Amino acid sequence: MDTQELQKLKNKYDIIGSDAALNHALETAVAVAPTDLTVLVSGESGVGKETIPQIIHQFSRRKNGKYLAVNCGAIPEGTINAELFGHEKGAFTGAIGERKGYFEEANGGTLFLDEIGELPKETQAMLLRVLQSGEFIKVGSSKVEKTDVRIVAATNVNLYNAVQQGRFREDLYYRLNAARIVMPSLRERKEDIYLLFRKFTSDFAQRFGLRKVSLSIEAISLLKGYRWPGNIRQLKNVAETVTALESRPASTENDRVELGARELAPYIPDEKDSLLPQIATPASGGSMSDEDKRVLVKALLDLKSEVDALSARVKELEGPDHARLDRASSDDDAEWQEQGDDLSIRKNTGELIERALEKHGGNVKAAAAELGISERTIYRKLAKNKK
Repeated sequence: MDTQELQKLKNKYDIIGSDAALNHALETAVAVAPTDLTVLVSGESGVGKETIPQIIHQFSRRKNGKYLAVNCGAIPEGTINAELFGHEKGAFTGAIGERKGYFEEANGGTLFLDEIGELPKETQAMLLRVLQSGEFIKVGSSKVEKTDVRIVAATNVNLYNAVQQGRFREDLYYRLNAARIVMPSLRERKEDIYLLFRKFTSDFAQRFGLRKVSLSIEAISLLKGYRWPGNIRQLKNVAETVTALESRPASTENDRVELGARELAPYIPDEKDSLLPQIATPASGGSMSDEDKRVLVKALLDLKSEVDALSARVKELEGPDHARLDRASSDDDAEWQEQGDDLSIRKNTGELIERALEKHGGNVKAAAAELGISERTIYRKLAKNKK
């Protein structure tokens, strides 16, 4: 593929990045698509493996047939055979009627089997038969049926190691591995990290009427320096969290907020404690729905408005002394998150932070722990003193 064709492909599937390994994976997908080779897509969780089978299907002779995606790890072991191959009426408790399985439904099309390494051994044997002869038997039936399905499988585990450990059939492994496509991890695509961050924050800001977030050179370096074990999915969560908490309602389409390394640092996970963003992440650790995000952003903006209104009221009551309170409020828009710490340290903040940082050799985490405040507060105070 030439550069223009590759870019058109990326635009169509909303793929961001120019990493050589990523480009190779996309080009390989297009190259094998016209054939009926079984394809195994490997890569860590969150790297975007699900895009590859979609590309293969659309560039194949089966593009007018069905495309079905199945997460093998999400189906209980007791029902996975019935889900994949179908069942007859009365085959088991609850089988009140005959049901087609995914292999029958996808006949003439493409079936994407995600998390293929999670298949039980019995199901692996049944899958091997389909790959070898196109034949399968529904649960509760003795009739052999035929299907013509292109299989694309994906895994985030090392299937070869699973074979060595006896958890995965060796013959099935080689059948699936006719053509292999490896999706690179995000830490291997360092130059793409900021491009993806800008994409995610831009989309989120546009969806909720907020200013887009950009980063300083130092902040970009901080973003690239993190290893992103959750890959693109984790970066998306962090970008949206940063936008929700650091941005403000936009007055024009080009309104932006630029964050430095100190402002971004609290959102980069501390791997010793958690792989999730340190601020306002979903309790489940998964992606929030658009509705949940909408509610969260509205709640944050409403709370900000209440804080501003309260600050204005305090000015009226305090008279000439209101300037001090106004400065304290504007210095840190999000200090209400610090659970009251800011009110107790503002009198001698600079001196206390200086001493703590000097004592701990510049270690912000240790200084914050000694002072009983958050790292976020220290970064904001340092940023203020630098101005």
